[in-house]
Amino acid sequence: MVLASIGQGVKPASAQATGAKSSWKFDFGAGKVEPGYIQVLPTTTYSPETGYGLETPALVTNQDRGKPDNLRRDFLTSDKPFRFSVAVPEGNYSVKVILGDGAGQSNTTIKAEQRRLMLEEVRTIAGQFETRTFTVNVHAPQIAEGREVALNARELGPPLSLNWDKKLTLEFNGPRPCICAVEITPAEEALTVFLAGDSTVTDQRDEPWAAWGQMLPRFFKPGVAVANYAESGLSLKSFKSQRRQEKLLSAMKPGDYAFIQFGHNDQKDKAPNAGAFTSYKDILRDFVKQVQEMRGRPVLVTSMERRRWSDEGKPQPTLADYAEATRQVASEENIPVIDLNAMSLKFYEAMGPEASQKAFVFYAANTFPGQKEALKDNTHFNNYGAYELARCIVEGIKANVPALAKSLADDVKSFDPAKPDSAESFNLPVSPLAASEKPAGN
Repeated sequence: MVLASIGQGVKPASAQATGAKSSWKFDFGAGKVEPGYIQVLPTTTYSPETGYGLETPALVTNQDRGKPDNLRRDFLTSDKPFRFSVAVPEGNYSVKVILGDGAGQSNTTIKAEQRRLMLEEVRTIAGQFETRTFTVNVHAPQIAEGREVALNARELGPPLSLNWDKKLTLEFNGPRPCICAVEITPAEEALTVFLAGDSTVTDQRDEPWAAWGQMLPRFFKPGVAVANYAESGLSLKSFKSQRRQEKLLSAMKPGDYAFIQFGHNDQKDKAPNAGAFTSYKDILRDFVKQVQEMRGRPVLVTSMERRRWSDEGKPQPTLADYAEATRQVASEENIPVIDLNAMSLKFYEAMGPEASQKAFVFYAANTFPGQKEALKDNTHFNNYGAYELARCIVEGIKANVPALAKSLADDVKSFDPAKPDSAESFNLPVSPLAASEKPAGN
């Protein structure tokens, strides 16, 4: 098997990973290699020995136009999504990509780690090239002194979840992604937005499920990393007991944010004294204080509603007490709250009882590979629903977190959940992995 030819004076990525100040530069394509870069060919398969490479090499082809320069003359492309991984230490990374084709059009969407949306439909015409930069968080289960996050069976795999595998993975997707070069540099000064939550927040691994947390990175400028520690089926209690809260706090720098959204699974707690205005408020308040002790900035998010409708054709609240308890803690502790609960009700009402299925996982049998039965899930969202809820979160940031709003991307437009984007015109390329089993939690 041919792996990769190494640019002059450049160590393999696995060797570079031992240094905290390392950077990784990759020249994609079979043309002449830019000095200081590592060449990536269609046959450059990921291996632990090199520490970099394509995860899906059979899907990729090479094009070499011979000009205009070493980095832009050639590229890798595919008519199917393909992934490229680099073994890196835990931390935030600035990723710079050069996209385009000297002789044809390109259209590239990039996701990172476990389907985190980073760049959306970057289009170029023949001879045009786009250089884009975004910031990615990479985290590992280890905490300190032998402790680590208690990953669940879904995360442990095999394969191990891309969110916890000590690699930075990029998924190149779209009608015609053309990847000329990738440069990865540690971003130690980047602002981190940590996410704590359940299946409606987490980076869902499999299509057709999705959550707002994995759409959120697309809406930030470079220099802001979203670290999504949310996981399906979790409540505030289990987020803490599985040491995810400890992990989040251990990685937090002064000035970082912690967005906290729970409620769906807390509602099922049958323990004595359990309830929205008792144990839930107490645990939530304690989490807030621990974030503040780390000089972080907590932001509470009321949980979006499930898809339920009254006989009068109105969205039916099912989490009202937990949303109100969250608002109360925010008021009592004088911290921001984003009322996603209220915005989700506006969103559903705008769509109506039947059309609102288009925001959730409702698909006929055989829509996705291996899906033998119809999917009907009134709790979990598809890509469209998750994207619209992420836009709600962005509106909440604008209204309630002005310091963070300054870091929103320049192309972010105003959004009214009562006037959502058209589901029919929404087009986010799907990722390769699909499953018929719904995520934990309800």
